[in-house]
Amino acid sequence: MATVFSPYAWLVPAFPLVAFAVLTGFGRAIGRIGAWFATGCTLLSLALSLVIAIERMGGTAEDYQNGYTWLRIGDMTLQAGFEVTNLAALMLVVVTLVAFLVNLYSLGYMKGDDRLSVFFAYVSLFTFSMLGLVLADNLLLFYIFWELVGVCSFLLVGFWFQKPEAKAAAKKAFIVTRIGDVGLLIAILLLFWYMPGHSLDFISLHNVFDPQNGTTISLGITTLIALLLFLGAVGKSGQFPLHVWLPDAMEGPTPISALIHAATMVAAGVFLVVRTFDVFEASQAAMTTVAIIGAFTAIFAATIGLAQNDIKRVLAYSTVSQLGYMMLALGVGATSAAMFHLFTHAFFKALLFLGAGSVIHAVHTQDIREMGGLGRRMKITAWTFGIGALSLSGIPPLAGFWSKDAILSAALADRPWLFAVGAVAAFFTALYMSRLFFLVFFGKPRGEQGAEVRESPGVMTFPLVVLAVLAVVAGFANTPWNGWLGEWLTGVQEPEHASALAIVVSVAVGLLGLYIGWLVYVKGVIRRDAVSARMPGLVRLLERKYYIDELYAAAFVRPLRALGEALAAFDAFVVDGTVRLVGAAAHGIGKLNSRLQNGQLQTYGLAGLLALVVLVLALAGRRFW
Repeated sequence: MATVFSPYAWLVPAFPLVAFAVLTGFGRAIGRIGAWFATGCTLLSLALSLVIAIERMGGTAEDYQNGYTWLRIGDMTLQAGFEVTNLAALMLVVVTLVAFLVNLYSLGYMKGDDRLSVFFAYVSLFTFSMLGLVLADNLLLFYIFWELVGVCSFLLVGFWFQKPEAKAAAKKAFIVTRIGDVGLLIAILLLFWYMPGHSLDFISLHNVFDPQNGTTISLGITTLIALLLFLGAVGKSGQFPLHVWLPDAMEGPTPISALIHAATMVAAGVFLVVRTFDVFEASQAAMTTVAIIGAFTAIFAATIGLAQNDIKRVLAYSTVSQLGYMMLALGVGATSAAMFHLFTHAFFKALLFLGAGSVIHAVHTQDIREMGGLGRRMKITAWTFGIGALSLSGIPPLAGFWSKDAILSAALADRPWLFAVGAVAAFFTALYMSRLFFLVFFGKPRGEQGAEVRESPGVMTFPLVVLAVLAVVAGFANTPWNGWLGEWLTGVQEPEHASALAIVVSVAVGLLGLYIGWLVYVKGVIRRDAVSARMPGLVRLLERKYYIDELYAAAFVRPLRALGEALAAFDAFVVDGTVRLVGAAAHGIGKLNSRLQNGQLQTYGLAGLLALVVLVLALAGRRFW
């Protein structure tokens, strides 16, 4: 069945691009009108995305592709265009919905900022970049939007560039993700070299690497390409060891934290692996690498989240951990489970970040040790944040439970030890989220909180309510007895990995983590310093994030900075010094010559006499040479 709305999918990223152009053209003078205009453009993108997705939910709509000849070099032509599949339709809805709610929320959160129109212009460009990435029909075009997403993250993380921490975080995000981007670029070059006809479109990738067709590319090259593609995903999606940029990105405005961590930049890495999954499936070594890195990242980041005191950094490490879950699912071949978790995670993680922003907006601090008792004064924020925390903790019947259970069930069916790692990470997730929630919303006020603390305005709480509803109901799109979403995404009925053991363990570890948090931070049955008193070294290790930043600083940052300073000194004193010496010598000779050529006969006579003396000495001295 032909599609009606898919040919107009190019308008989805076009609306935010128009908003960026208008806001950039008018500058700061457009002010709040520009902010509303950008929000309206994102709403139009959301409306069209929903129409496209609804049309494709019938199950009979064909994939749509349209493009044009971009480059022609000899006999080779490179096409550029857009492709609408069920996967792309799902991502369009997720990105535009979260982007619209973030725009709406920002109208209240960023109110009064001098650079309001600049902020919304950057957000519009960011949204355009991610939507273009989703619709790209080939890897080269995908890479262009991939890099544009990175540029936008640099601009938004460092939006408050007056703060040294924000500038440092923006540079760190840009540099660290470039490491992964180089891997992706090399993978694209290898594919260009080895693919028949130098094709880079995703349809050709599927046909070449489909095991039923039999690929002509060797296993070694296939594994190398897959690992380089994964390196790009590791950078963008904050997987170990390139995760260090993501928590520091919290220096940006909180709405940007929600946008980056929920539906745009970090989701791009997972989307890349799914989009090129045929390459990964052709190499068991690559699949195993993805699973191991994902599992390690999930538990590694979850342990760090236990000891953080910045409300946004706790959520940041939670994002790293959940992205590890998605990579774990991809590594065991459960693409639909990975995308399902990306789908639900976008809603409850955006909810948690926007809820954190509501708290920060009210108390003007990000340290959870200076909060407390906010639940009585910020009821909407408390209830919605609680729903997001329960969903993230995997408590049924909220959305996070269904998607996390799908991943754990797939891991149990493939490699039980991966299931064990995922279950332990789920326990830590529930524990640090209970700590965060109880410290912020329960107990007595701490710090300098006063009577002025009150609920955020409606323009900020409305997105919280919408996201809370989605965090409750979104999981029913793919339950153990209804695998509609997975079948819709892949086009085939995937085998269900529903496991009673996985469900029981998932619920048990989630409830256990919440219960321990309640005993510690509400009832006081367990002392809060019980662990730090017995194992201060372990707590310090978690607080310092396993000293990964210090290790990188010692191994890479300081040596490279010293090398840079040495090269700068060489340039200043040797290169520039030589140029200055030549210039000074020419200038000196010129000055001397000008003093000799002064029109006085006695000067010329003295110069002639000196020349004669030199000539005589030279001729007379030849006998001694």
